[in-house]
Amino acid sequence: MAIRFNIRMAGLGGQGVVTASHIFSTAVINAGGESTIVPFYGSEKRMAPVESYVRVSNEPIYEIGEITFPHILMIFHPQCITHGKSYTNPFYFGLKQDGVVLINSNTPMTLEPDQTAELKDLNARIYYLPATKMSLEVAGIDLATNMAMVGAVGAITGLSDLEAMGTAVKDRFLGKGFVVSGGTAALDSVVERKFKKKAELIEKNLAVVKAAWDYCVEHGWAKAKDSTAAGATA
Repeated sequence: MAIRFNIRMAGLGGQGVVTASHIFSTAVINAGGESTIVPFYGSEKRMAPVESYVRVSNEPIYEIGEITFPHILMIFHPQCITHGKSYTNPFYFGLKQDGVVLINSNTPMTLEPDQTAELKDLNARIYYLPATKMSLEVAGIDLATNMAMVGAVGAITGLSDLEAMGTAVKDRFLGKGFVVSGGTAALDSVVERKFKKKAELIEKNLAVVKAAWDYCVEHGWAKAKDSTAAGATA
């Protein structure tokens, strides 16, 4: 059976949204699926809006470009909603019926009445993931927030597994991936300085990925059957 998800990731500069899209896309391919990504951002500075469009499937994909009608929205920072720091407004514009909204927040957000009504009409499933809190508790750094979001979407879609995600993370930080922009390279440098060795960096990132994956499984959000796949913490 064909499985397909169009995913729109929205966040702020410095959160690693583009890196997250690359890692997730690579993880799906590692697991035998197909994926295309297109990042979109203006000025490369902290707290500026960033979006990335990711298509994943277990069948060939022939499209590329902006995603107008996503199955899944990933909101990396609450200000994408509360301050309108997003290239797409309202933040749920184009969301398909029965779609998923994954929001990085410790608690449910108070949305505007019209937003609540429209999301209810769409029968949207709104998932609140404490991604930044998880990053701080597991890795001791908030810059692993994007790893939590990656782990969550991997579990939600069921198109990858922890082993494939582990390989994607290792490839990204061992220099086998690609550098999308100067800003992304600078972010990597900041993260690496927080740890003594790349091995520790990778270990911490993988631990955050797994923590988010397990969180989704525990809350019944996951299509993935098992959160104990080998290789995630290797």
